[in-house]
Amino acid sequence: MKLRFLIIFFIILLGIFFICQGIYLPKDLAFTENKLFSIERGQNLFKIAENLEKEDLIKNKFLFDFYVSITGTQRKLQAGNYLFNPSMSITAIAKKIISGEVAKIEVTIPEGFTIKQIEERLNLKLPETDLEGFLFPDTYQFSYGASAEEVVRKMLDNFDKKLAPYQNEISGAGLTLFDVITMASLLEKEVRTKEEKEIVSGIFWKRIKEGRSLDSCATIAYILGGGNWTFEEMRKEIARGKEIDSPYNTYKYLGLPAGPICNPGLESIIAAVYPKDSEYWYYFSTPEGETIFSKTLEEHNIAQAKYLK
Repeated sequence: MKLRFLIIFFIILLGIFFICQGIYLPKDLAFTENKLFSIERGQNLFKIAENLEKEDLIKNKFLFDFYVSITGTQRKLQAGNYLFNPSMSITAIAKKIISGEVAKIEVTIPEGFTIKQIEERLNLKLPETDLEGFLFPDTYQFSYGASAEEVVRKMLDNFDKKLAPYQNEISGAGLTLFDVITMASLLEKEVRTKEEKEIVSGIFWKRIKEGRSLDSCATIAYILGGGNWTFEEMRKEIARGKEIDSPYNTYKYLGLPAGPICNPGLESIIAAVYPKDSEYWYYFSTPEGETIFSKTLEEHNIAQAKYLK
């Protein structure tokens, strides 16, 4: 009787050992390459375990069922796309699914990107709405398979968060947010440094107030679709584009263009809100990227003859 008890006890211990080994030890400790694993809404525990076994991510689906069941977490399993590999234990995989730790991709949207460039970076077609200027440039984490609507909502929420501290200043200055972002988009494309943006902002607002055209080359580049032009190619394209009849042509039409020409960063937005007063009315960029400011048209023409030979 005592021997039988010892045998049963040994068998139970052996069973517990193999169960624990199956749960806490991974299928293949050496194989660390991640696989994208999808859990659809409505999938139950048994289907999830079956798919994990099919994908060679776990040793045995029944062990996964057992672990989740004894921990009472079967109702906490969350749908989504996950990154798993065979070097992960059942406990590690289960905890990820229970916590909803879905796979994410990190994407950086540089300042000055247009919607077209953002779509190319994300490999995603965004909704056909007036979003230009309001998709805030930043580094984002999106879940795998995120929809265009989810991407846009995250970028717009970020825009609102970053602009919140300046809303009173914008309204207090008698400006609309749309006008500020449109101005900021010009500054983003026209010049590089914070100080230059502040000076050009002052020039542009002053020109608008005096009823003079902005003559922004950046708006012409936007009409023409931009491009990886050399400096000489850009000069030729801008000269050609000045004759195009477009509400974005700031050589033909007074005031700001019809809307933003890119998605500006916070530095450009702040410069649009806080322009710097100066005696300058004109400026241009040299092939080396230096910005030359002038007080009069005569000075401007002389400087161009000097630097743009």
